[in-house]
Amino acid sequence: MSLSHGYRASWWTYILHQVPHTNFQFEVVDSNFAPQEWNYQQALLFLAGIAGLCLAISLVLICVYLIRFCCCSPQEEEDSKSNRVCCVTWSCVAAVIICCAGIGIGFYGNSETNDGVYQVTYSLMNANHTLSSIDLLISDTVQLLNSVVKSDLTQLEEIFSKRTDFVVIVRNTRREVESVSQHLAEISFWKGVDLNPNAVAEQVNFIEDYRWLAYILLLLLDLIICLFTLLGLAKQIKWLVIVMTVISFFVLLLSWGSMGLEMATAVGLSDFCTDPDAYVLNQTQVITNISPDILQYYVSCNQEVTNPFRQRLTMSQRALSNIHPQLHGLEREAIPQFPAAERHLLVVQAMLNTTEGNFHHLVALLNCRGLHKDYVDALKGLCYDGMEGILFLLLFSFLSALSFTAAVCSLPRAWKRFQNRDLDYDDMDEDDPFNPQESKRFVQWQSSI
Repeated sequence: MSLSHGYRASWWTYILHQVPHTNFQFEVVDSNFAPQEWNYQQALLFLAGIAGLCLAISLVLICVYLIRFCCCSPQEEEDSKSNRVCCVTWSCVAAVIICCAGIGIGFYGNSETNDGVYQVTYSLMNANHTLSSIDLLISDTVQLLNSVVKSDLTQLEEIFSKRTDFVVIVRNTRREVESVSQHLAEISFWKGVDLNPNAVAEQVNFIEDYRWLAYILLLLLDLIICLFTLLGLAKQIKWLVIVMTVISFFVLLLSWGSMGLEMATAVGLSDFCTDPDAYVLNQTQVITNISPDILQYYVSCNQEVTNPFRQRLTMSQRALSNIHPQLHGLEREAIPQFPAAERHLLVVQAMLNTTEGNFHHLVALLNCRGLHKDYVDALKGLCYDGMEGILFLLLFSFLSALSFTAAVCSLPRAWKRFQNRDLDYDDMDEDDPFNPQESKRFVQWQSSI
């Protein structure tokens, strides 16, 4: 269970996490998120294969229906012509309505998924900025301390060479400065790490842009098919209905395929979101080789986990505090006797003030609240908005697959109904305003007038 403060897995995450995980040998697999293991990959592929099974069933149903339709006797069609016409019409209308509802759901799900992924990338960039600021601040401070030790403090030892007591004070100051520099250098835990959160964010952002665009094109394709199908049925344009039937068949394949991908993604994401801390701690430690105590401190950020930098920060603060009275003593006693030392003491004092300012800033950056907030925000974006969006996309794919299955079955009967419409006018009601023969007679009557 996640220990992250501010994040709790949603109920749909728990439900999806309970979905049985089975490999290709029909053996139960552990549902803990482990994408690098082949058994876990098999379990997700097995779930995606359910959509393939649904596709096979729908294709069998379509074949059976079309075979029955083609082999149906004309006399049987003539006897139930009115009932068949009503059934075909309402089947096409229901398919279009279902498809339009699925398209609306799909647009919402695509937007939610996009928002969740961009929340992840934004949090990664914020974390990268914090980590880079820590490294840069420590590097600049250590460099400043080392430069003062090598230059000004060395010069002061030479100036005070005739006064042993002053030399002792300067050497004590040197040891304190070197101690601060050493402790700060040991705090820099992200320096030289192979993992770059900013690069990861850019890669995720790049993939998400193409994923979003692909779904937008799929949604627009579904919408165009629905509109042109309605147009072909309303105007009784045979070639348009035939083209839409063929395209609907291929979109049917895409719908079932996207459903399998979304099903596997949803279950895998639910496995991660149920207990994200364990996976994040393990993988980050393997990639970066950072101390587990540091990782646990930032991932958990609660009172039960102690600050791994507390001891070094305390010793650095104590060393900085010890430097102050030593410098004040030299200013008070040494400068009247050695005026040349004043410039070097001022430089050391300025270094001390700068170091203290950087130190307080570093303490704030090292606090777990900032990085932990970025971590929790990334989890919420991925496991709340992202998961919700994927579920809506899954529903869209399912509704789209159902609607196009119905369309592929109904549209052939529809175009056969009006393929010879000029020969069937005698069967129409004479008072039907949509009867073309009645329209012709009306035009001729107007012309005679």
